[in-house]
Amino acid sequence: MPQYLSPGVYVEEVPPSSRPIAGVATSIAGFIGIVPQSIQLPAERVETTTNGTTTVTLKVEEKTLPDAGIAKLVTNWSQFVSTFADLAGDKTLDNLTDVEESSFDTASLNSWSRFAQAVYGFFNNGGTRCYVIRINGNTELAAALNTFAAIDEITMVAIPGIISQAEQEAVIGHCENLKDRFAILDGQQNPDPIDRDSIKGNTRDSNYAALYFPWIKVFDPAKQILDPSSNGSIILPPSGHLAGVYSRVDGERGVFKAPANEVIRGALDLEYNLTKADQDGLNPLGINIIRSFKGNIKVWGARTLGGEDNGENKYISTRRYLNYLRESIDEGTQFAVFEPNNLGLWQRIKRTVGDFLLNEWRSGALFGETPDKAFFVKCDAETNPKEVRELGQVVTLIGVAIVKPAEFVIFRIQQTAGE
Repeated sequence: MPQYLSPGVYVEEVPPSSRPIAGVATSIAGFIGIVPQSIQLPAERVETTTNGTTTVTLKVEEKTLPDAGIAKLVTNWSQFVSTFADLAGDKTLDNLTDVEESSFDTASLNSWSRFAQAVYGFFNNGGTRCYVIRINGNTELAAALNTFAAIDEITMVAIPGIISQAEQEAVIGHCENLKDRFAILDGQQNPDPIDRDSIKGNTRDSNYAALYFPWIKVFDPAKQILDPSSNGSIILPPSGHLAGVYSRVDGERGVFKAPANEVIRGALDLEYNLTKADQDGLNPLGINIIRSFKGNIKVWGARTLGGEDNGENKYISTRRYLNYLRESIDEGTQFAVFEPNNLGLWQRIKRTVGDFLLNEWRSGALFGETPDKAFFVKCDAETNPKEVRELGQVVTLIGVAIVKPAEFVIFRIQQTAGE
């Protein structure tokens, strides 16, 4: 306590007993892709005709990617290119290698293009921050997910183009166990017939995951170099682009807004063009359809994998918003740890959480004409009886009314005949 030596007025700064809760970030993605460490990127295609015979030589850039299993933080596309590689080779380099077209490693390039285009689509659609792990094969996925588990800020996980049941369910389990992230999955590329079972395979339902179909077409500079007569488009799994859409919507509107009715930037077309009738049989089951409207490729579904069977959590925005609330409140109430478990602490917790939820209500995330109808916070002797306090616990009961997306907009129009 300061010592006062003479009469007068003294003004002191008093530190707050607790800080306001700050909402956690919700748009940080984690990408895992199967790509070999050494790849060839086509930089130029050279045709030579001798005695009527034409030979094609590719000038390629040889690239060695980072070691497998190491998470790299990437905050923009330029950083990804410098850390990993670009979509195509740089023809201005002096150390390009000449490779006969018939000897070019197309399979490795396809793996790379699928992975790199997913990250490019993430940033192009509004993503700002992601962690990227390269693996050599499916057997390394579990270790990569363990690496992601140690990175608390990741909120979305995608494995672009990996559509096998075991791997998709591993990602789902990862998200369910941590309860602070969401899986964005790709549907099968060539389902036959186009129905729920064919599109999702045998991957189990979960409200911690969403699945998108069909795959999208994007421009790829490497494809145009290899096949100048084509329009340079390739078919790509949509999960990377969707992660960017999630990030864009989170930033512009908030995590409580469904990431749907949004244009997928960079998508030129779809592998399959589905109709409303097609979607009628898929939407209730939790298959999110990507559709074309007047040339715009849009996300036209907002459900978790399983749809109606997921009850209150059938919407992506509901599940992700609950993740956001849990993580924000957890981080924002750490001041309570080791504090005396008494009435004063209960009031501080109630006030801190209540102020946070009040701001959420004002932002439009919670439903209700008044705060009392939108949420409640209860932390008192009833939630903390003696037996709970003896265990060293303080229990707070929180209830929220989350805004649901207007999935079905219905207009009732009545025409009145003139007399």
